[in-house]
Amino acid sequence: MGAAAPVNPVNPALAGIDALFPGVAPLPLGVAYSGGADSTALLMAAARRWPGQVQAIHIHHGLQAAAGDFVGVCESVCVQAGVPLHIVRIDARHTAGESPEDAARRARYAALATAAVAHGLKGVLLGQHADDQVETLLLALSRGAGLPGLSAMPVQFARGGVMFYRPLLQTPSIVLRQWLVQLQIPFVDDPSNTDERYTRNRIRARLLPVLAQAFPHFRVTFARSARHAAQAQAVLVEVAVQDMAAIGTPPAIKALQALSVPRQANVLRHWLLLQHATPSTAQLDQLLHQVAACSTRGHQIHLKVAQGHVTRLGLHLHFTAAASAR
Repeated sequence: MGAAAPVNPVNPALAGIDALFPGVAPLPLGVAYSGGADSTALLMAAARRWPGQVQAIHIHHGLQAAAGDFVGVCESVCVQAGVPLHIVRIDARHTAGESPEDAARRARYAALATAAVAHGLKGVLLGQHADDQVETLLLALSRGAGLPGLSAMPVQFARGGVMFYRPLLQTPSIVLRQWLVQLQIPFVDDPSNTDERYTRNRIRARLLPVLAQAFPHFRVTFARSARHAAQAQAVLVEVAVQDMAAIGTPPAIKALQALSVPRQANVLRHWLLLQHATPSTAQLDQLLHQVAACSTRGHQIHLKVAQGHVTRLGLHLHFTAAASAR
């Protein structure tokens, strides 16, 4: 826990909240509150910004022995701040072949959405900050991601019928911690955040300090690049919607061939995503090759894409999901 003599405490989180909600916020709001520094700062800032209109939601994963200590700190802080606290216990264990991080993330968002609906909340604030955004961008680069991945984390999104907001994406983690220390507000450090078996933790421990030495303002510039990527991706989605209207659903092969190859790739990716199928780069390249070669009525297409197959039926492409994916 951190504590020190208060010195002119300021609230860096309010700038992010005010920028995200320059007018009237969708009150009441929930805050995903883990007990860590980032979510604690967000909870305190939101409670000061909207007194009596903020509730904390703590997701108890039960994945580590320290989880009980987190609950104790959350209860103490919320009592002192006069903020209602809802503790939700979930089973976040992953199945064989599933990423532990992905399994925990899906379970956490589902639980947050359910709790928000149950308590009449109009949205949920998340404590991801500028360092998290940089880590997400670097992970995407390491995987050779396209614009959706390079867009990193969106400022807001919907899940389970609930709006989620990230007002701290422009605020470095150290600024949040310093503010809490100034206010003598307790928080906990999750021991799993230093476990370098996880790629994100290795980036945080080894790469970010080097970047800070070489490029002191990298958090700001990397976040700006992510915003540019998100804007470009939004334009591509608009173009894809227009092209889908032109080629039809399912896609007409002749109409598809009339588009440039980059637009074919863009609209095919969009079409497949609508089928809940995410094609790999190799699969999409092969599909484009097959579409280009489809110049006779007898040319067949039968290509595995994600958890299903793209086939040619007459003059159109069709996607059939595997039975296990339905």
